[in-house]
Amino acid sequence: MAKIFVKESEITILSINKNDYISLTDIARHKSDDPTSVISNWLRNRNTIEYLGMWETLFNPVFKPLEFEVFKNQAGLNAFTLSPQKWITSTGAIGIVTRPGRYGGTYAHKDIAFKFASWISVEFELYMVKEFQRLKEREQAQIGWSAKRELAISFAFGIPGQSRDDIEKRSPAKCRGLGILSMSRMTNVEYRMGLFCIAGPVYVNDKHCICH
Repeated sequence: MAKIFVKESEITILSINKNDYISLTDIARHKSDDPTSVISNWLRNRNTIEYLGMWETLFNPVFKPLEFEVFKNQAGLNAFTLSPQKWITSTGAIGIVTRPGRYGGTYAHKDIAFKFASWISVEFELYMVKEFQRLKEREQAQIGWSAKRELAISFAFGIPGQSRDDIEKRSPAKCRGLGILSMSRMTNVEYRMGLFCIAGPVYVNDKHCICH
């Protein structure tokens, strides 16, 4: 779970099946204290139904087109109402999901969430896209740092492709369970050679307990 802040509104983002789903409930709160009504009004719109149907057709192999056509034909009529749960249950949609609990509410795939945000306010959508991109950039930077860290560990012990956990499993029992310190506590030479323990032996190679 992650959060972004858009014009003083906190927006929750969940990872579902490796895709980002953004809280429509949080977005709707920017417009009203009754986010459920805001989302329902958006779903009544014919343009919304057509967009959701096209998205599901492209990305959802089990989408039910006949049920979609029923909603499409009714959309825009005064008596037409549609809740997120009814849309999901009737059509087998995956672009919108509902969640109970503390961080519950209605979530949508980022494509759909941005579309909803533009319906709320074009300005709000643009700020949200900007903050979402910043979040993704931070996440990519973190992934890059982690990959470099694991590569450094493997290189230091001359075992390419093996992580710290892989190496630790091969270690003498006496060296395990002693805790792990930051690599920043050692110089590159000390780390590579395993020459000095600044705070006790906490990491291992085949022969020695060394610092990490």
